[in-house]
Amino acid sequence: MIDALGSVGSLLLVGGTSDIAVATAHRYLAERPLRVVLAARDTPRRAAVAAELEGGGARVEVVDFDADDPSAPARMVAEATAGGDIDVALVAFGQLGDAGQLRTDSEAVARLAQVNYVAPVVVGTELAQAMREQGHGVIVALSSVAGERARASNFVYGSSKAGLDAFFSGLADSLVGSGVSVLVVRPGFVRSKMTAGLADAPLATTPEAVAEAIVTSVRRKRHTVWVPGAMRWVMSGLRHTPRTVFRRLPL
Repeated sequence: MIDALGSVGSLLLVGGTSDIAVATAHRYLAERPLRVVLAARDTPRRAAVAAELEGGGARVEVVDFDADDPSAPARMVAEATAGGDIDVALVAFGQLGDAGQLRTDSEAVARLAQVNYVAPVVVGTELAQAMREQGHGVIVALSSVAGERARASNFVYGSSKAGLDAFFSGLADSLVGSGVSVLVVRPGFVRSKMTAGLADAPLATTPEAVAEAIVTSVRRKRHTVWVPGAMRWVMSGLRHTPRTVFRRLPL
């Protein structure tokens, strides 16, 4: 259970090898030892992350999860909750994709939609049901400012994040009164493995900054957080920019 000070006792990381997921685990471990369930594909990176978190004081349980497998969400959530309640579940997996390929390759579009939208919403559905049964919990969904208004340069990725964002925002409303809540996190450009090799965008942030925002927002029982906070006002302006002008912006 989340204690009176907002510290958690158990954390599920879905997409547990992502930089943001790992940073979030370390941020929680700075407060107290906890149980961490690491849900990810069986790779050397997963083993390294598990060892790293154990070294930081976590009791780590590893669960197989592959976003390409339609049966994976239900199986993963069942295995993750078999060892006890989950206080906070972070849905942190996704792909940026190759924007050029995604303009013409329908199979690549389908794969990205599966990983970035279909799998997360199925995971969210399974987590919501499991947490309803336990009577408490917070689902943290990693969205993106890219979902606020799809840009021509990465519209497939942006549209997948827009769908994810809408789903988890609606899920939050459906859970009112159940003891379960949802936090939607909307980072801007994050310097991470996923963006390696790309030039920084304005207001670029770090996995550690996103992790801090997640922990603080869960504690304050917020439903949405922008990282950095200034992105909220930037995207508000871009959302209302005339389309003919928006197309010409160097985004």
